[in-house]
Amino acid sequence: MARTLVTFTLVWLIIHGFAFALLSWRPLQAGSADPQVLLLVTFALVCMFLLMLSGALKSSVEALFDRGDLDLLLSSPLPSRSIFTVRLLGLVASIALGYLFFLAPLAHVGLMLGQFRWLAIYPTVLGWATLAVTVGILLTLGLVRLIGARRTRVLAQILSAVSGGLIFLLTQLFNVSVHNKQAQVTAWFSKWIGANGISSTDSALWLPAKAALGAPGPLFVMCALGLGAFAFTVQFTHRYFVSGLQQATGASRTAAPPKGGMRFRFGRGLAEVVVLKEWRLIARDPHLISQTLLQLLYLLPLFVLAFSKPDVRLAGIAAGMTMLSASLTSSLTWIIVQAEDAPDLLLVSPANPFLVRLAKMAAAVMPVLVLMAVPLLWLVAHQPLAGVLACYTLAGAVIGSALITMWTGRPTARKMFATRARKNFVGSLLDVLSTLGWAGLAFLLQESLGSGPSQLKLLAAAALFLVTLVLPLFAWLGRTRATASGSRAG
Repeated sequence: MARTLVTFTLVWLIIHGFAFALLSWRPLQAGSADPQVLLLVTFALVCMFLLMLSGALKSSVEALFDRGDLDLLLSSPLPSRSIFTVRLLGLVASIALGYLFFLAPLAHVGLMLGQFRWLAIYPTVLGWATLAVTVGILLTLGLVRLIGARRTRVLAQILSAVSGGLIFLLTQLFNVSVHNKQAQVTAWFSKWIGANGISSTDSALWLPAKAALGAPGPLFVMCALGLGAFAFTVQFTHRYFVSGLQQATGASRTAAPPKGGMRFRFGRGLAEVVVLKEWRLIARDPHLISQTLLQLLYLLPLFVLAFSKPDVRLAGIAAGMTMLSASLTSSLTWIIVQAEDAPDLLLVSPANPFLVRLAKMAAAVMPVLVLMAVPLLWLVAHQPLAGVLACYTLAGAVIGSALITMWTGRPTARKMFATRARKNFVGSLLDVLSTLGWAGLAFLLQESLGSGPSQLKLLAAAALFLVTLVLPLFAWLGRTRATASGSRAG
């Protein structure tokens, strides 16, 4: 605990140092009317709100379904409005705290330098966190009334996971557009934010940005808007909150027996049974699917670039596809192999353990290879040699990531998916290094194919190739050492 506190303190002091350098180099006037500054701040606020909304949706679901002491509080003589108010304040504080950790140093340094406008960071972050929490709780309670508590839990968790990925897609919209469209978009934005445009600096659309920059009037309006939304939510939804808690209590249910009784099929082989079993278990957990397949959002810009821009450099696209494919494979392998619900049952079963693990690995690898088959086949058809090289590096990254995760992972519950890297630092480090190695190799091979090979590129590619072969070997040695020590202990 003390070491963690010291680490956070040092990081916070370093952030203060960066803030001091930034504000000393580029002071900013309060309520700056520079259209470019207003546009940049507005975009940053939109991204921050989407991230806050993602956290608010997740917290709202936890407030309903992971109630903790709420059952005890609701059975006490305390009014439900007070309980709901305190819970909302806790959600606002928990969401705002992470952003204030990184942004509050600007306010502190600004106060020290006499740039008092930076103190607006505190009410701005708290105001946006309040708006995000109110929108999140209203959306969650509304979904409970419309579709029920059980479906709301799944849908809200999916929305929470997807809303964060939307920020990346927003940042890539300009990059994935074709060149003539980029010029049109640039001209449209210049006209839109010009002095005579529909969104000149006097427009109300820039009110949040001006509030964040310390303009008193806009700051007062944004604070009043946040407080008003909070008061409205507490006043009119605290009873729905209690009703939602009551529905969530009975949200769990058992599946009804199939019509016509149980039917068993014994004609399948061991590998087919294991693969289908793993896919069915994943399909039954939509929240886990949303967390895993969220990485596919980052593939969309790469696919658009590959199919819409024939003159684009393939080196970056091949490296990106290789990296994301390996990351997705690592996630699926962890879910299928390390998050097995009944590992002891598999160990005592008469099935061959090697075949079971091989089938589990196939269940993790096959979806990724099928997903990447379309762009890879398109690339092979248009540029055969580049496509073959991309297939090689992507397949190597996928197999290497699956092997490292299988050999170094530790059995863990599926609910620990988001924090799996903390439990296995060495395995996660080997996986990351392998992914980066294959991505770098893909980049160098495509770059050498496009601009011609050089001695430096060939040496770097050879070094990365050796690294990608050695890392799975390290993972295998670590596995065999752990097995040997366990055998001696027994």
